Amino acid sequence: MKFGVIGAGQMGGGIAQVAAQSGFTVVVQDVKQEFLARGQTVMEKSLTKLHEKGRLEGTPAEVMGRIQFTTSLQDMAECDLVVEAIVENEAVKADLFRQLGQIVKPGGILASNTSSIPITSLATASGRPERFIGMHFMNPVPLMQLVEVIRGHQTSDETARIVTETAQQMGKTPLPCNDFPGFVSNRILMPMLNEAIQCVMEGVAEPEAIDGIMKLGMNHPMGPLTLADFIGLDTCLAIMEVLHRGLGDDKYRPSPLLRKMVQAGQLGRKSGQGFYTY
Repeated sequence: MKFGVIGAGQMGGGIAQVAAQSGFTVVVQDVKQEFLARGQTVMEKSLTKLHEKGRLEGTPAEVMGRIQFTTSLQDMAECDLVVEAIVENEAVKADLFRQLGQIVKPGGILASNTSSIPITSLATASGRPERFIGMHFMNPVPLMQLVEVIRGHQTSDETARIVTETAQQMGKTPLPCNDFPGFVSNRILMPMLNEAIQCVMEGVAEPEAIDGIMKLGMNHPMGPLTLADFIGLDTCLAIMEVLHRGLGDDKYRPSPLLRKMVQAGQLGRKSGQGFYTY
């Protein structure tokens, strides 16, 4: 299989790495050479770690040899499956899929790694809605088992079958769901993180105590505020807004503290400051 990935960031790079580890020929596209170089460095480090632990088939060099890096979307033309992992913005993604719908061979499947944007809307933009699907990987991709496979309104059974089998070949566990705001993962997770932020705002407890209670009491590997910082508070806010807009229920209203922290540029781990200092 020829496997395309758009975006060489944290998610795109991880998806490309796992696809190459599974023996697929991979093409990774990003808009700037420096983004590709950064993605390549991260992949090489990740593969070296796996190799040292004896968890890699072949050598890091062999796996990297299956990946082509490019700044040209035209290089996606012959791909059997193209997964998009760019910025979480509907207009930008829709524009990309309009282009890919023209470039990728007619039989090729287009997929989005979006965490909350409607699959049906992106499928329409692509011009091939029956060969369009959501393929939502979890971060960090090389370590996390789940792929949420999200069917749009017109996704064909064959498309769902091929993508499910591809995820299995990548060593993942694909679980199906339908196209509703936030799918399953974020519809359940994000309101929990939002509620933890609300507890901070209302002075119910300190962040350390909130995280400790959820870790020790609910056996979560990471507390909700640590997780929100890891995901990025701007991403959490964007997903809460999608849920609030899409489902129209006030239980999905983003916490005012979350909004304020994003306005202040306190985005969590990536900015050095969120609920904790990094």
